[in-house]
Amino acid sequence: MENMTLLDFARGPGLQWALWIFCLGILWRIVGAMYLLSSKDVSKARRKHYILDGLRAVMTRSAPAEAFEANIRFQHISGYAWHLALFVSVLFFAPHILFFESMLGFSWPHLPNTIILFSGAVATALLLALLIRRAVHPVQRLISTADDYISIVAVFLPLVTGIAAFAHVGARYETLLAIHLLSVELMLIWYPFGKLMHAFMTFPSRYQSGTFFGHRGVKA
Repeated sequence: MENMTLLDFARGPGLQWALWIFCLGILWRIVGAMYLLSSKDVSKARRKHYILDGLRAVMTRSAPAEAFEANIRFQHISGYAWHLALFVSVLFFAPHILFFESMLGFSWPHLPNTIILFSGAVATALLLALLIRRAVHPVQRLISTADDYISIVAVFLPLVTGIAAFAHVGARYETLLAIHLLSVELMLIWYPFGKLMHAFMTFPSRYQSGTFFGHRGVKA
């Protein structure tokens, strides 16, 4: 333990504690949401097949309402592009796949490093652009909270440090890798308690909203 390096800590106890907090935090949030929805709605349903309203909300709320499209087109397009670039960077980088294989027991094909680097750079640039827009746009700035900025930074740091480690820029590779892993672990710790949790809650919340309004005869 006395000779443990920063990289040893990041690969060992740091990662283990981060994963435990991440998993328990996710479980806590999901159980809490299920508890809030456990109360039965005793009002008379205005629509016979209101459950279909929930499924419709899941499918249709992935795109903004036509009335708002012109005002949020930048966020809409860049948001989807960012998620796609992040998806490619995280799930198709060979070292990441080896890490997932160590936990899941199976793997999948990886993409060339040039594509991964390009995807990471695109994801980083788009996230920075979205952060700047949030900070300077009067409406977005007004409705933003500390959670929004912390969540953006929590994702931004692993992207930047990952690119730096990949390119061996700024320090020794072992140091860069340790910093990258620590930034990922900080993101995992924050994940269940901030708006990053939307990755787990988006579709269930849309379904719940659709059934809630459908039960009352209102189109969600």
